[in-house]
Amino acid sequence: MKRMIFEPEHELFRDSARKFYQAEIGPHGERWREQGFVDREAFRKMGEQGYLLMWADEEYGGAGNGDHRYEQIVYEENIRFGEVGFYANLHGMIVAPYIAKLGTPEQKQRFLPGCVSGEKILAIAMTEPAAGSDLAGMKSRAEDKGDHWLLNGSKTYISNGIQADLVVVAARTVPDSRYGIGLFVVEAGMEGFKRGRKLKKMGQHAQDTAELFFEDVKVPKANLLADPARGFTYMAQFLAIERLQVAIACVTQAQLGFDLTLDFVKQRKAFGKPIGALQNTRFKMAEMRAQIDAVQCFVDQCVMLANSSELTAEVASQAKLLASELEGRVLDECVQLHGGAGYMEEYRICRMYQDARVTRIFAGTSEIMKEIIARGLGLDERKM
Repeated sequence: MKRMIFEPEHELFRDSARKFYQAEIGPHGERWREQGFVDREAFRKMGEQGYLLMWADEEYGGAGNGDHRYEQIVYEENIRFGEVGFYANLHGMIVAPYIAKLGTPEQKQRFLPGCVSGEKILAIAMTEPAAGSDLAGMKSRAEDKGDHWLLNGSKTYISNGIQADLVVVAARTVPDSRYGIGLFVVEAGMEGFKRGRKLKKMGQHAQDTAELFFEDVKVPKANLLADPARGFTYMAQFLAIERLQVAIACVTQAQLGFDLTLDFVKQRKAFGKPIGALQNTRFKMAEMRAQIDAVQCFVDQCVMLANSSELTAEVASQAKLLASELEGRVLDECVQLHGGAGYMEEYRICRMYQDARVTRIFAGTSEIMKEIIARGLGLDERKM
């Protein structure tokens, strides 16, 4: 189905982004997967092209372009022609907004230019060994010591964790409050900040996912983001855009898997004819086509809602739930239609299947998405 949200200037931008990913990112994907992380140079090249933090004000080096469609295009082209484990979108669309929207003028001037240029890589540390979806249960704590905050705790499953220069860390600041959480910018090199293992994962092997440890880290007061007791509220606000980012990736992966499989079933023969001529194959492909188009329309509409600042937590959760579940179903069907070839890592569809499994877990599990949607309907067990 033709996508109606893009103007001619968006399509010209897509052509340029596609050429960049084909030339500068995609050729390195296999090496990055083997080494377990993306070269820092990739972030710098993104910065040189102006693809990082496009929404940032010009005084920080950005283009001042808040149209989410451009960010959507960059993300889609990375998935198609770059490397799915290259989390430039986490850097630019998920973490950097915390600094831009919560930071003081001094903090923005100090941190954002390096993020725009790609010299500084960002990560956000929420998840803990015993607190994943239930962020209010985190144990990491920060104590006000007058001229600094003393940070202690550990985080796990942190994307960009090995290479990050700046990490936005969530930690409890009010001991007797379930929601009294602060957000702190921890800088590489701070005494007591240590990185643990680069974690081995089922998929997305180019993404450096790590454990982080904080042992009596003295975080300057100048690195606290906004109110030290309202971090939980801030995270809830920013999670809508994060979940939209996941939805964009999921539906793009589903479309790519469909395209690869359509080519495969037209060429692969069984019983003397292409397997695409078999009724089961035709019906499976038809079902996937209809489902992908429907979810793509929903996600595109969410991008437009984000543009007008009307994207709610409930609608973003719907997008993330629908797109991640779609991705899982579609790629499973695509592997099945590839037969034995689909189980071989030399085929891209096999790697995509592995990469996709996490999307129903991170940024809030499918079960949490359903809970948020249900509460938006007034079906909150705490109030019934």
